[in-house]
Amino acid sequence: MDRAGPSDAPLHDDDPLHDFAVQVAEAAGAVVTTWQQATRTLSPRLSSLQLEALLIVRRCPGINLTGLAEGVGATAPAVSRLCDRLEAAGLLRRERAPTSRREIVLVLTPHGRELVESLFARRHALFGDVLRRMPAADRTALLTGLLAFSKAGDDDGG
Repeated sequence: MDRAGPSDAPLHDDDPLHDFAVQVAEAAGAVVTTWQQATRTLSPRLSSLQLEALLIVRRCPGINLTGLAEGVGATAPAVSRLCDRLEAAGLLRRERAPTSRREIVLVLTPHGRELVESLFARRHALFGDVLRRMPAADRTALLTGLLAFSKAGDDDGG
């Protein structure tokens, strides 16, 4: 790894990576904007926290409230209220865990799954529209860079 210091150390103007980091962050803004455009057409409208909760439940079927709270970085009571709203919207359901009658797990309803799948389809279409306007070599370079960035972000630094 090319790490000069701890991962939480801020880059300073004299750091050789500073300008590059600024450029990457600005360029990534276009990716984030395209990513977020798909959520604007969702019905019902969801907050970013509600959407994140649905995506976590999709990725981790049968997750409990504690796990979801850790996943979204909120307290269990706040996540319980969040789940109340998602349940009222017909997107999420609380069920007894098959292995423990005392534990409650979270699952997407069919409507919740449809909503998430339509979001992914919309995101894929929007990205496809942008990618079609890029030369093939740039698309390959983008994917290579994003995969490397993702891997570096997942590394624990050790």
